[in-house]
Amino acid sequence: MIDRLLTPEECDAMAGLYQVDGMFRSRVVMGRHGFGRGEYKYFSYPLPDIVAGLRSSIYPRLVPIANRWNHAMGIDVRFPATHADFIARCHAAGQGRPTPLLLQYEVGDYNCLHQDLYGAHVFPMQVAILLSEPGRDFTGGEFVLTEQRPVCSHARKSFRSCRVMP
Repeated sequence: MIDRLLTPEECDAMAGLYQVDGMFRSRVVMGRHGFGRGEYKYFSYPLPDIVAGLRSSIYPRLVPIANRWNHAMGIDVRFPATHADFIARCHAAGQGRPTPLLLQYEVGDYNCLHQDLYGAHVFPMQVAILLSEPGRDFTGGEFVLTEQRPVCSHARKSFRSCRVMP
């Protein structure tokens, strides 16, 4: 866990983007699909500067871990050193839609356990950033991650957050 990755002002600015429809390529109401209760929106290109910057700066720190995991599990795929090269690999394979999203939950909302996969090229880690202030913006709730082989990310949330990777 990284404490204070974004300033409170940056968190508020990111959360405020949820109301700006031109920022997003699609909106998912989770209850319609059996995903839980709440909703999220996928950002469209160009990504907000803060999201693009976080992806570019965090990815190189995660690549050595991802490559060690794949090596240890006998998976031949190795990830390139830069995020731009990984995105180029995805786009070359027809995976051209951006995957960062912004989630919004109200009291009682939740996200069912799931695995986020969007094509053949999958980075085994995700970064979730809590944009709300516990105790100020919400009380209660829980954030649960579980791991299975090879690796998957599951969550149950009751707050606003932003996923910036892969």
